[in-house]
Amino acid sequence: MKKKVAVIGAGPSGITALKNLLDQGIEAVAFDRNHDVGGNWIYSEDESHSSVFETTHIISSKTLSQYEDFTFDDFDPETADYPSHDELRRYFQAYAAHFNLYPHIRFGIMVKHCRWIDEETWEITTEKDGIEEKELFTHLAVANGHHWKPRYPNYPGEFSGEFLHSHHYKKAAPFKDKRVLVIGGGNSACDVAVETSRVSKKTAISWRRGYRIVPKFIFGKPSDKVAEQSKWIPPRLRMFLNSILLRIIIGKNEAYGLRPPTEHFGATHPTINDELLHKIRHGKVKPRMDIKKFEGKKVVFEDGKEEEYDTIIACTGYWLSHPFFDKDFIDYSSGPVPLYLKMFHPKITNLHFIGMFQPLGCIWPGAELQSKLMAQELIGNWKRPENLEELCEKEVKNPDFKQINSPRHTITVDFHRFVKDLKKQLPKNYVSKTPTLKVLSVEQNQET
Repeated sequence: MKKKVAVIGAGPSGITALKNLLDQGIEAVAFDRNHDVGGNWIYSEDESHSSVFETTHIISSKTLSQYEDFTFDDFDPETADYPSHDELRRYFQAYAAHFNLYPHIRFGIMVKHCRWIDEETWEITTEKDGIEEKELFTHLAVANGHHWKPRYPNYPGEFSGEFLHSHHYKKAAPFKDKRVLVIGGGNSACDVAVETSRVSKKTAISWRRGYRIVPKFIFGKPSDKVAEQSKWIPPRLRMFLNSILLRIIIGKNEAYGLRPPTEHFGATHPTINDELLHKIRHGKVKPRMDIKKFEGKKVVFEDGKEEEYDTIIACTGYWLSHPFFDKDFIDYSSGPVPLYLKMFHPKITNLHFIGMFQPLGCIWPGAELQSKLMAQELIGNWKRPENLEELCEKEVKNPDFKQINSPRHTITVDFHRFVKDLKKQLPKNYVSKTPTLKVLSVEQNQET
């Protein structure tokens, strides 16, 4: 039976899924609600799908954040060590243009529902301009990302000022002369605190647990490139050594008025930021404990401190969400995610997840390798293990890192181990830099 694959999303994971399917002569079409390729990295000042803001730069260095089929040197040799959102948008769009992907992408379309019929059939319901259509495919590749549905915190009382999630934060200017409280210690929280502190009357940052702040550069090199030198060391020992190095370079959190980490290195995602500690020591950002309750504009912290704020920005992460699936069919919004190599469902053989993992590093190199493995399976060059359900369960029970139990940490992988495990499944000549025109677009096929 001729294969026909639907790809949900034309962001960084979706375009590499599409590219690698087309490379193998497989008919495929990607659906995306945006007007162009790029997903989250298409910045807009208006509220939209995008989670990036005016000054966002990637937190992993370019050499560990690129597709092997189309590197940043292939795109622009002068790309910054940590590219901006605009550089990344142009990179993804250049990738799509270079590999002739645009004829295979349908923009301005929302995937409303995906109904699994059998091992050879998916019914995909889409909507464009208020008109719904149904179409049959043999396979489904899910690459809709996991940084778009905000997760809000819940505290006793009510806050009467402005309350928003970092998903809706776009730039610092609207917070000029305001008293701002940022909730969270992850990358977005620290970036938002730094940026608002440039214009606000006051900015504070509230942590419910201790986070490790990692500088972007160590010894003059991107910190992830320095860490890469120890990838041969077992993860637990490597994390221990990294924590010692970080303590030598940064010192203790307590020196900055921040609560100390209570978990081992790797139990939570480290935060990559060069400016937060500088802003704290210069009095521009005030460290605060966790929130006990709200009383109007007053915030009461767990240590008894009380302060008034005009705005609270909750940088508290995102839900893992697939709204196009019935909840009784697939729902990974809470609890474990039992997928082999974070992509193969234990029972449904014509379903693949691409980019639905969170490495201590960048997603895209792994998503590219997942896409290649998906394509190899579809052309019959790779077969999933017979004990797939057992392997799915094994991954859940034996994660790369023993992390705290929170929704953010259900899909964490060790970047270098994960990439290595995927490469083991692929042929040695898996890199494919040459554009291919093997397959007509679905629309062109329908016309002919």
